[in-house]
Amino acid sequence: MFNLRKYDLTPTTLIFLVILFAFFIVFLIYPIVYVFSQAFYLSEVRLFSIDERFKDELDNSIFSESLALEFSNNGHETSQNITILPIKEGKWEIYDEGGNYVIKQEEGKLNVYTKGKFSLGFFKLMVTNPLQRESIINSMVLGFVVTLATTILSLPLAYCLVRYNFPGRSLFQGLILVPMVMPPFVGAIGMRQLFSRMGSVNLILMKLGIIEPQNAIDWLGTGFWGVVILEVLHLYPIMYLNIAAAMANVDPSLEEAAESMGAGRLRLLRTITLPLMVPGYFAGASVVFIWAFTDLGTPLIFEYRKVIPIQIFNMVADIRANPMGFSLVVVVILLSLGFFYLSKKFMGTKRYEMMSRGHVDIRERKAGKIGTIIIYIFILSVIFVAVLPHISVVLLSITQKWSGTILPEVYTLDHFREISSHELTLPSIKNSLIYSTISTFLDLLVGILIAYILARRKVPGKDALDLLSMLPLALPGLILAFGYVACFSGSFIDPRDNPTVLLVVIYAVRRLPYMVRSAYAGFQQTSIALEESSMSLGASPFKTIQKITFPLIIANLVAGGILSFAFAMLEVSSSLILAMKKEFFPITKAIYYVFGRVGDGPYIASAMGILGMVLLIISLVLAGRFLGKRMGELFRA
Repeated sequence: MFNLRKYDLTPTTLIFLVILFAFFIVFLIYPIVYVFSQAFYLSEVRLFSIDERFKDELDNSIFSESLALEFSNNGHETSQNITILPIKEGKWEIYDEGGNYVIKQEEGKLNVYTKGKFSLGFFKLMVTNPLQRESIINSMVLGFVVTLATTILSLPLAYCLVRYNFPGRSLFQGLILVPMVMPPFVGAIGMRQLFSRMGSVNLILMKLGIIEPQNAIDWLGTGFWGVVILEVLHLYPIMYLNIAAAMANVDPSLEEAAESMGAGRLRLLRTITLPLMVPGYFAGASVVFIWAFTDLGTPLIFEYRKVIPIQIFNMVADIRANPMGFSLVVVVILLSLGFFYLSKKFMGTKRYEMMSRGHVDIRERKAGKIGTIIIYIFILSVIFVAVLPHISVVLLSITQKWSGTILPEVYTLDHFREISSHELTLPSIKNSLIYSTISTFLDLLVGILIAYILARRKVPGKDALDLLSMLPLALPGLILAFGYVACFSGSFIDPRDNPTVLLVVIYAVRRLPYMVRSAYAGFQQTSIALEESSMSLGASPFKTIQKITFPLIIANLVAGGILSFAFAMLEVSSSLILAMKKEFFPITKAIYYVFGRVGDGPYIASAMGILGMVLLIISLVLAGRFLGKRMGELFRA
């Protein structure tokens, strides 16, 4: 029997729980359930029309011979056992042995439709339709290639920066995170400038006499490798943070024991270090795969259109006429959740426990002169390649025109001035500031409340609340945005009319896990004995939180808030889908829109990208100062 006495269920806590679950049901569960219901639902199809003189018969549930004749003349025979059910004014459902129908009064006539029913037809169409089939395959390949490439790049980086001690290590540990400061779809603008047929790379090769102008190399090709390179350069820091944290936590006594038994470095790495790093690795790999699999902005810039995100994006406009979009979204949800499940199951097949407790000393070696030189060359090469798109975007933003030359010839700040006067750019920046500020306050409010309940209260549904708060990590913005358009169309928050409410909500929901993890870590580090002492002296729970708990966790809250604000400002997929009218464009939608403008479009878009990059740099530096080495925990699945 359910015993409420074992829970800390005060009236205030109960009210908060109801509000939190209601929030998640409306803005997280309902859109997903609605998408699933539409994906497996064969919608009504108009068959033929009949005269309005049959309306009185339908209202009285009479299926006359003349009405049966109308059905027969249109190729639909009916039986004697027919049931007519009036649904509302101007709509009736007809149930017959041969099939069920819906009749609607529309524009002065009665239209007869087939009744909607459960169907797997759209999923079958994915297999038979060449475009959908190819898009699914391309997205899967893209996700796996990006994950594999980030692994190959991040593993030696983490090994060098965690296991070797050399001059400048701390500086390098910060520099390799630089690619995180720009959304990959902004970096794609710079990549196009560098690697197009007449881009800087080909021009350098022509000047060196390696290739002829007529044989210019098409580096980007169909756009696949351009997308892969940009996403790898943007996502490898996330993989690195997870691998480095996992490697730092490996108990050195296990490796020392293996070495004492004659294990060489390679065997030690293969049999001890890597297996113990598996949980941390899969935490990063899950994030990287889902991000690459569902990235919308980068394929759009590179015009690599045969991927699932772009197919879903294209179907938003006719979401009611073409239900295929719902089925594609379901595929993305199932594949995303399936990847998380497989990673957890794989980790669960073996035990990765270590006997040590508390702080683990990192096992380091001195690199030596030759080792230091090799490490320098490797890390500097990675950093140079990683910042090339950023350098290109910076150059594009400060040049009048860059075409046919290796570097720009005329420099100017006019594009930054145009941002302040352009009809679209300045309003979009203001919109993003408003959306992001409100969403950050919402994240703070909801995140602190959830973290407090999880850390300090024993309540029913605690595990469900924890799951719901972390679920956005497994649900890309593309999916939630599509669900919002589908289930809130026609309501007072219809994004086609005004997307402000939904943009604020989706920014908050997407970044909520960061805030919950930051606040929860703060509560865990704060002894509950301090709160108990305060209340034992007569302080109310609210005053205790205000005077004792809040000051102790303020650093975590500030860090989580800064990251939530910065990433909300630069949210791509949700903004591209939900913002449909220019007056409501956030900065990322404005960048995409301006980029497509002939002439100065790429230059103004690059200038806006630089503003976003500066904002994110400041945010990451500030968050890093508050969170320190624990910052990597925010980017784990």
